[in-house]
Amino acid sequence: MTVKKIAIIGAGVSGLGAIKSCLEEGPELTCFEESFDIGGVRRYEEKSEAGKPISIYQHLQSVTSNSCKELTAYSDYLFPDHYPNFLHHSKMMDYVRMYSDLSLTLCSQSKVSNIRKHSDFSSTGQWNVVVEADGKQKYCIFDGIMICSAYYSNPYLPLECFPGIKKFTGLYFHSHEYKSPEKFKGKRILVVGSWIRHRVWDNEHPQDTVLITRFKNIIKKRLSNSIINKLAEDKLNARFNHAVYGLQPHHRHQPTFGNDLPSHVVAGRLLVKANVKTFTETTAIFQDGTEEGIDIVIFATGYTFSFPFLDNDSTVLDSQNSLFKYVFPPQPEKPTLAFIGFMQPVGGVIPTSEIQRLNKLPSASDMTTEIKRIRNYLEKHLRDERRVQYIDYMDEIALEIGVKPRLLSLFFWDPKLALKIFFGPCTPYQYHLQGPGKWARARTAILTQRECIIKPLRTQIVRDGQLPSSVPFWLLGASMALVIAHLTADISHVDLTHKSQASN
Repeated sequence: MTVKKIAIIGAGVSGLGAIKSCLEEGPELTCFEESFDIGGVRRYEEKSEAGKPISIYQHLQSVTSNSCKELTAYSDYLFPDHYPNFLHHSKMMDYVRMYSDLSLTLCSQSKVSNIRKHSDFSSTGQWNVVVEADGKQKYCIFDGIMICSAYYSNPYLPLECFPGIKKFTGLYFHSHEYKSPEKFKGKRILVVGSWIRHRVWDNEHPQDTVLITRFKNIIKKRLSNSIINKLAEDKLNARFNHAVYGLQPHHRHQPTFGNDLPSHVVAGRLLVKANVKTFTETTAIFQDGTEEGIDIVIFATGYTFSFPFLDNDSTVLDSQNSLFKYVFPPQPEKPTLAFIGFMQPVGGVIPTSEIQRLNKLPSASDMTTEIKRIRNYLEKHLRDERRVQYIDYMDEIALEIGVKPRLLSLFFWDPKLALKIFFGPCTPYQYHLQGPGKWARARTAILTQRECIIKPLRTQIVRDGQLPSSVPFWLLGASMALVIAHLTADISHVDLTHKSQASN
C-alpha cells in the first residue's frame, strides 16, 4: 500500500526527525503542533499555559542536557564543534532551529483533539483526524499517523504515597512548576531525590562517550548482571560515595545526573534524609524517625504519558500501550499508526527516535509475542519497561533497514574507521555510512568526533602530546581476537536466521 498523506503530531525533536525521514520518502506531510513554535520540551518559556504539554527544560533556565552532544545529534547533522559537550537548553534550541526544514505544512497552535479509524480502515488504513485551531474544528483524512508528542507530557504526582500531605499547610507541587529560585529564598524545602551520577568520566571525557561503545557493549554481554551492577556502582561510588552521604538506594533505577549536588552536601547546604514516612501540618517525619520543619515540598516524581486524542478503541492501542519495537501497535489491521520517541534509551533520545522505521512488519500475533517477551524480561531486570539499551536497539533496527555498520569488512578495507566505530562512542553517524540515507560526511564525522569533544574544552593552547589517548595501544591488540570472534558469531547468527526463515 502506498501511503500518500501523513500527519505528524508534535514538532519536538522526535517530530522533526520524523519529518526529515518522511521527506526523503516523498509523501505529503502535515505537522500539527499545539504550541506556537517547534522544539517541544527543549524550548524554554517563561510562562506556561494551562493544559499545554509540560516542558522539562521550560521551567529551569539552568538545565543542561544529560547526554553528550555527539550522542545527541541528528545522524546527518553535526553540532557546531565549539558547542559545549553538555548543552544548555538555549543551545539545544539553536541546534534544532538550524536542523529544521519546515518546507512542509506546519500547523502551529493546532490541537489534535481526536484520531479514529476511517469507516473503511480495514481496506484503506486511513484515519479521521479532528483538529482545533482559532476556535474552530477542522476534519481531515490521512493515510498514516506518526505520533511524536512529548513523552514527558503529564507530571506524575502520587500524593497517595505520602501520608499526611493533604493536611500539610505549606506549599507543595510537582517539579515541573519550578522555574527559578528567587521566590524560595530563605525557605526550608524538601525535594524527593535519587542516585547521583556524574556527567564527566575518566580523562574528563563525557561519561556516555566512554561507556556507550561497541567494545564495552560486548564486554557487558559476557558478564552477569550482578557483576555489571557491582562494577558500575563501585565506579560511581569512587567519585561520590552514596552510602557515606546516605544516598544509597534500596532499589536499582535510572540515576540522576548531577555534578553540583555533592559539593552542596559537603558544604552543608543540602541535607540528605531517609524516605518520608508522613507529613504533619508543618513538618516531615522520615522513616529513620527524624523530623524536620518544612515550608515547601517539591515532588520530583517523574512523568507519565497519555494519548487523550486517540479514540478509546482497543483495536487501536491496548491498555498497556503495547508497541512493537516501541513504535507500532499490533492491534490495527493496517500498520499506518506509529509512535515515535516513546521509550527511555540509555543514550541519546534523538538518534533512537530518528531510526524508528522498519521495512517490513511481522504478523500481529508475532508482534504481540515479541512485545510480551521483552516486557517479561524488563519486568525482571529493570523497573522501567520502556528502558532500552542504546546500541542494541539502534543495531536491531539498523539491521532491518540495512544501515548497520559492516565492521568485519571495514576492519579489512578501512581499519582506521573500524577501530573508531568499535572502540569509540557509538555516535549516530555510524548509521549513515551505507544504505538508505547514506551521508557523504559520515566517515569524517566519526573520525573527528574526539576532536569535537575536546575543542570546547581547549580555552588555552595545549600541545597534542598532553592529551590522553582515547584508546590505549595495548587494548587495541588484546581485543582484536574478541572483535573477530564477535563479528563472526554475528554473521553466523544472521545466516542461520535467514536459513530458518527460508525453510519456514
